[in-house]
Amino acid sequence: MSTKVSDYVLQRLREWDVDHVFAYAGDGINGLLAAWGRSENKPTFVQSRHEEMSAFEAVGYAKFSGKVGVCAATSGPGAIHLLNGLYDAKLDHVPVVAIVGQTNRSAMGGSYQQEVDLLSLYKDVASEYCEMVTVPEQLPNVLDRALRTAYAKRTVTAVIIPADVQELDYSAPTHAFKMVPSSLGLTHYTAVPGDDDLRRAAEVLNSGGKAAILIGQGARGARREVMAVADRLGAGVAKALLGKDVLDDDLPYVTGAIGLLGTRPSYEMMRECDVLLVIGSSFPYTQFLPKFGKARAVQIDIDPHMVGLRYPFEVNLVGDAAGTLRRLLPLLERMEDPAWREKIQANVARWWEVMERRAAVDADPINPEHVVHALSALLPDDVILSADSGSAANWYARHLKLSGAMRGSLSGTLATMGPGVPYAIGAKFAHGDRPAIALVGDGAMQMNGLAELITVAKYWQEWRDPRLVVAVLNNRDLNQVTWEMRAMEGAPRFLPSQSIPDVAYADFARSIGLHGVRVERPDEVTAAWESALAADRPCVLDFVTDPAVPPIPPHAGLDQIEAAASAVLKGDSDSAAMVRQGFKAKVQDFLQ
Repeated sequence: MSTKVSDYVLQRLREWDVDHVFAYAGDGINGLLAAWGRSENKPTFVQSRHEEMSAFEAVGYAKFSGKVGVCAATSGPGAIHLLNGLYDAKLDHVPVVAIVGQTNRSAMGGSYQQEVDLLSLYKDVASEYCEMVTVPEQLPNVLDRALRTAYAKRTVTAVIIPADVQELDYSAPTHAFKMVPSSLGLTHYTAVPGDDDLRRAAEVLNSGGKAAILIGQGARGARREVMAVADRLGAGVAKALLGKDVLDDDLPYVTGAIGLLGTRPSYEMMRECDVLLVIGSSFPYTQFLPKFGKARAVQIDIDPHMVGLRYPFEVNLVGDAAGTLRRLLPLLERMEDPAWREKIQANVARWWEVMERRAAVDADPINPEHVVHALSALLPDDVILSADSGSAANWYARHLKLSGAMRGSLSGTLATMGPGVPYAIGAKFAHGDRPAIALVGDGAMQMNGLAELITVAKYWQEWRDPRLVVAVLNNRDLNQVTWEMRAMEGAPRFLPSQSIPDVAYADFARSIGLHGVRVERPDEVTAAWESALAADRPCVLDFVTDPAVPPIPPHAGLDQIEAAASAVLKGDSDSAAMVRQGFKAKVQDFLQ
């Protein structure tokens, strides 16, 4: 039997060590589907409920495995559906390859059914590499470049294959004019800055007495090096959300998240520091960094296109975080005065006390901070966490202490709703022997999480560790937007847009063979987590939480909260509870 183009696509993916493709069927990839049948489903075709979920699952797989994520979809609507997940990958610098079908070449330009100009459509999201295969001899070069570019530039690439091309007999490029042969593989390398640049960076960092470090996901392979530099400088370390799992939260000088979802110790450290070192992060919110001119600053990033952003850095070091820090460390002077580090550590210790008190504040019926705070002490050592966008991300950022091999992520830059559950599914295909937990708001759960539980039900018995816990913060409100309306617009909650139905999430889980528990009282929270983490199958925990508990940003004072409350007292449907919960939460900052 001859090898068809579709057979060669799957063969080449296997040669690149691609073991899963997250996809949904359609006639634009019928040739590929037939090839999967001939290849005994290798690489494994993972069927989602929607192409957007396929893309999110590929992103989650790539984030938690370190390998490229691959997704596939049919022409027209299928290719369009992939886009949101692909933009999530692009903005978070995650290697993902999309393989999409297209109408037959003979129909192109004829306004044929499901014909979309995919090269134009994908021009931005796959700007580093997007190509359509029109003859078989193109195939190895196009596939290899798509995979190699995705890995090397940590981005999205796309390969478009018309349906009739998929059915052609494959023939390799020959040793001839205008043929482009190709080869497999991408070797590992470490880029480091030059000696002169390192000396200039050391001069800046040695010039101050109050050092702060901000790390992102680009520092993930440099845990020991970050700790060594922080100790040498006597610095505190704040973390961008995508870098939450880079450094242990139980280190006394780790101030936690930064920004609107961040902690007060991070906010205070940035206000008071006189030197700043940013490692592997493009944290966008300049207002949470030191005031311009107050701190001298150095940035380290492996991508030369991402340095010099966000802050007036004096020195921009382009290089691998671990390799750069190892070369920088001998040039740094040891900070002799311990007062700055001691102040940071005292602020951090106090912050965790405040978080514990906020989690203990009564609410109607359950305080969502209590739900996540209770989980922190129960996290398995090898857990993989995902959080959806919305108020769930606040509690993930502030209440969970990650350490050791624990991993966690969310949609950092796009901040799209909906990736919480599919990220966790992608994590389970990357690490079937590890437990996964998704923290999801009820808005995201209704948007797509419920449907994707069907995917969990379809595949969970293939995972060595069957535990995948989906925790739904069920407050019947699109809560993050509600609070943004109140705090930023001075507007009351607009019920037609913000109020959402109360859905029986746990009942639905049980109806498709999963475990499900509805939790309606605070004293049931810990037992529910323990039950889910001990279950023999995936579990949905439906926590009925209070929408009036405010996601207070770290820079908010009582005067700001009172002003926001007074602005919406007239007309807000939840005004009394909002004021009560806001006051009770904020007053914890002032208790001894």
